[in-house]
Amino acid sequence: MYLDSAKKTEIFGTYGKSNTDTGSVESQVALFSYRISHLTEHMKRNRKDHTTERALVQLVGKRRALMKYLKERDIERYRALVKALGLRK
Repeated sequence: MYLDSAKKTEIFGTYGKSNTDTGSVESQVALFSYRISHLTEHMKRNRKDHTTERALVQLVGKRRALMKYLKERDIERYRALVKALGLRK
């Protein structure tokens, strides 16, 4: 499995306030980004997998909504997260 509890704990520890901080915007966006990158690689190999494509589009939408929320609330945290994850060019 590509996303086990150890990997989640690592992501939450890196981008959240603690290893169990699953609710912060930063940790959720980081988790979504990890899942999006995994599904993107899957879609490159399996172009006709429409169910996964739909799930990927939904994840991108959720991440975009969280990023919009963070940008409206705290622009400095938003900029730090974008830089840490390398989301924008």
